[in-house]
Amino acid sequence: MRRREFLTTSIGTYWRDTLPIILSTYQLINFLTHMRIPKKFNPEPFSYHHELELTIDTLTNLGVGLGRVEGWVVMVPFALPGERVRARIFRNHKNYSDADLVEVLQASADRVEPQCALFSKCGGCQYQHLSYAGQLEWKRSQVVELLAKIGGIEHPVQPTHPSPVAYGYRSKLTPHFAKPREPEFPIGFLRQGQRTIIDVPQCPIATKAINEALPQERQRMRNPKKPYKKGGTLLFRHTLEGVTTDNQALVSERVRDVVYQFRAGDFFQNNPFILPAFVDYIVEQAQASDVRYLIDAYCGVGMFALAASPYFEHVFGVEVNASAVRWANGNAAINRLQNATFLIGQAAAIFAKVAVPGSSTAMIIDPPRAGCDAGFLQQLLDLQPARLVYVSCEPATQARDMKILVEGGYTVEHIQPFDLFPQTRHIENVVTLSA
Repeated sequence: MRRREFLTTSIGTYWRDTLPIILSTYQLINFLTHMRIPKKFNPEPFSYHHELELTIDTLTNLGVGLGRVEGWVVMVPFALPGERVRARIFRNHKNYSDADLVEVLQASADRVEPQCALFSKCGGCQYQHLSYAGQLEWKRSQVVELLAKIGGIEHPVQPTHPSPVAYGYRSKLTPHFAKPREPEFPIGFLRQGQRTIIDVPQCPIATKAINEALPQERQRMRNPKKPYKKGGTLLFRHTLEGVTTDNQALVSERVRDVVYQFRAGDFFQNNPFILPAFVDYIVEQAQASDVRYLIDAYCGVGMFALAASPYFEHVFGVEVNASAVRWANGNAAINRLQNATFLIGQAAAIFAKVAVPGSSTAMIIDPPRAGCDAGFLQQLLDLQPARLVYVSCEPATQARDMKILVEGGYTVEHIQPFDLFPQTRHIENVVTLSA
């Protein structure tokens, strides 16, 4: 073979054998670059973005579908119990994995079309794909499970009281924005499973009036008089006065015959459609033939105490927040209620100024999401009110506290969930106990 032919043949053979390897390596590098495997990703038991099929068994109290693959738990948001789905792994924990929903292979009869185009991208709602009847039943069952698992409490839980309005109910909306990096920066809420903000021009669970006010306020925020140094949060509060965006504005809300005034940025329940039934139930549960007094602990601006005042000789509201106490006393005056007293309670002796016998007293407690601290619960057990109505926006911490109350001598009488937040995982639960 001549030299030129030899070289041509050798080079051809070289590229024939080597090119597939080079292309394969390039494709692998390109694949890994685009897949962006997290540095701390644990590859056991599944590789990153491994796809699998599984059946969803239940929903967690966070609204996430839970299924198993050969006994291993896999969490799949937006999948419903009974569904067969394809999911993609993105994180492995010590005893379970997180996955994204890729495809619903066999849908649940309770699956419905979400009303928001951003559902599953925006982290604000978890249940728009679940029928409202299904939402109510799952919230009830989650209360049953949490009370049994955490509190050791086995007691019938009533069907969840529905909201009269399942969309367009939120009277307060607080969109966020990060420090702007572009003219049309996103104003909205956290993306599902992330810490970045997704732009939300309209929110179907907010009231119609808030959605009408959103475009103008969003435009105003994108045309500031001076550059932003950091991000911020907007406020939209819809009350009797209309929609305000001023945190310090004086606003008012009416529940039955009682009017409550408060600052727009302060806490007040933000589903006005269910509030009358919610407050009526709590006030009714606090009443008993031998009870003359009521203590509304964590009273805020006095919602429960003022609503209950016609049914008791005297009602007391106790609150550690001095500003809330001023508003509560002001609301008693506005409504001309003479038998209501609101006091600043110090954490060390929160009921020290309330000189009523526990045997003639009912108590309503509505603590923040973290529940009651140990000091408060001990003071409550020392006072030993005859009747106790525990209102909670977090049934898990409520179950923890109820375990202590039951061990302290209380008996559970009624358990009633309320759906103050349709389309979301949140549950408001009311438990009535007697000494």
